[in-house]
Amino acid sequence: MKRIAILGAGRIGEALLTGLRSSGWTNIVATTRAEGATTNPEAVRGADVVVISVKPQDMDTLLAQIHDAVTPEQMVLTVAAAIPTSYVEERLPPGVPVVRAMPNAPSVVHEGMAGIAGGAHATDEHLTIAEDVLAKLGRVVRVPESALDAVTAISGSGPAYFALLAEAMIEGGLLLGLSREISTTLVVQTMLGTAKELRDEGMHPVELRESVTSPGGTTIAAIRELEQAGVRAAFLNAIQAAMTRARELASGG
Repeated sequence: MKRIAILGAGRIGEALLTGLRSSGWTNIVATTRAEGATTNPEAVRGADVVVISVKPQDMDTLLAQIHDAVTPEQMVLTVAAAIPTSYVEERLPPGVPVVRAMPNAPSVVHEGMAGIAGGAHATDEHLTIAEDVLAKLGRVVRVPESALDAVTAISGSGPAYFALLAEAMIEGGLLLGLSREISTTLVVQTMLGTAKELRDEGMHPVELRESVTSPGGTTIAAIRELEQAGVRAAFLNAIQAAMTRARELASGG
């Protein structure tokens, strides 16, 4: 069993720690800022996989701390948003393999989605190890690093889109006279059930939509209003804007 060091036990770090432990992975050390806790260099020494789970603004400080402790025989898995693998590689000893991941918020309930990409020294084996680790939080897909900004725009920011939709639908229930509690239950369970049907039954979204859209019925009346309001185009524009901003952040903007 590979030894994993998790540096920075924030939300994703804690979720990863919990997921690994619940799967029977016991050879783990995690660091926090608490006084007397294991230091980052101490955690790195002897680890096979070093997971960097800190805020982007703390990255330089952490990389400086572990520089002399990391070797090319280890693998670094970074889940810090908008930090390219090249940035990490330049601040570590030559040859250290770096894999960059973009997990999302549902990782904390182990239903997350993560895209991963390898840096200059990462091999297929390193990507497989990263997949094995992140699979404890949900699902994982491999993409070229140039596509991670698109991953950020879709699944990284995606929970906020669904939360906004849920908020609007719950308010719709209030408008129709339902209590907030009942409206929330109806909306959240409907979103969960729809997601499971799309995933587990392998249905195409169009197929699912058409299956509940009867001629002259309630659903088609609602869909017409959404299309006339330009909801589909608004989502396309929003996702494009999110990717543009992700690229700006990745380039230091």
